[in-house]
Amino acid sequence: MPLDLLAVGLTTIDITVHPVASLPEGETGEIVEKIVLSPAGTAGGTIFVAQRLGLSTAIASAVGDDPQGQLIRSMFDAAGVDTSLLAVDPGWPTSTTVLPVRPNGDRPNWHMMGASIFAPVTDAVFAALGRTAAVHWAGVGFPGAAGKGADLLRQARARGVFTSCDLIAPSDAAGADLATLLPHVDLFMPSLAEVRVLAGTDDPVEGARRFMARGAGGCLIKMGGEGALLVLPGRQVHAPAHRIDPVDTTSCGDSLCAGYIAGRARGLDPADALRFGVATAAQVALGVGTLGTLESYDATLAFMRDTPVREEAR
Repeated sequence: MPLDLLAVGLTTIDITVHPVASLPEGETGEIVEKIVLSPAGTAGGTIFVAQRLGLSTAIASAVGDDPQGQLIRSMFDAAGVDTSLLAVDPGWPTSTTVLPVRPNGDRPNWHMMGASIFAPVTDAVFAALGRTAAVHWAGVGFPGAAGKGADLLRQARARGVFTSCDLIAPSDAAGADLATLLPHVDLFMPSLAEVRVLAGTDDPVEGARRFMARGAGGCLIKMGGEGALLVLPGRQVHAPAHRIDPVDTTSCGDSLCAGYIAGRARGLDPADALRFGVATAAQVALGVGTLGTLESYDATLAFMRDTPVREEAR
């Protein structure tokens, strides 16, 4: 089947509890409003949201031979995500994160590292380039990729495939990997916090230019409550955040990436695709878990049109 988007890299299962003001004392318990399980991660969360927005999608990653892995696969399958490239690694558990979300939105977490960061980029993943329109690389600095990320993205661009890239954390390994990846990336999608660490500046425009000087075709900077900034050669677009009261912002960055890619796939110009991505993230933030209150592509267009923003675009 043809694909609109193939995502490669981090796939976890999030166990989100809301709201958690404090841990119960001793062995006592408390009733909470919601406990939600959902596929997440820079690859898994992005592809789950993109599928909800109507794209045909596939995930290339790995899970463990455990109940969490079975659950992730079943949730992807039920949503319509192609899991033929989702491997099972019996040597590692499935990456899992527990997130007690506080009433003010803070989200400390416990994370168990697992199979997805060790997933190899197989020949089957390279073969899938022949049936996809876009690749989202979310395995920056992962040992399982073994340097194959740049080769995959190079071959993707040679086929006319749109390439994007996001990372889970700004580590030394991630920085070194980006040096080989960025020349083959059409759009790099870091957060402002990651720009500060990796580019050494608080200025998102300057940070974007530094990544573009290293080879990236453009940058989409995720800026939290300030929305997002798109920097392309000769053009800058700022999309302000919507005026909402967020509930759970855990997957907002991944959903913004998915929203931009979905908007682009549906023919929106870069500015509108950016606004669509911000509207996608806002709907995710209004609920608990990876999808939040997100319903569909059309509902997101309506949200983007009807929901006020915090400020006018710069």
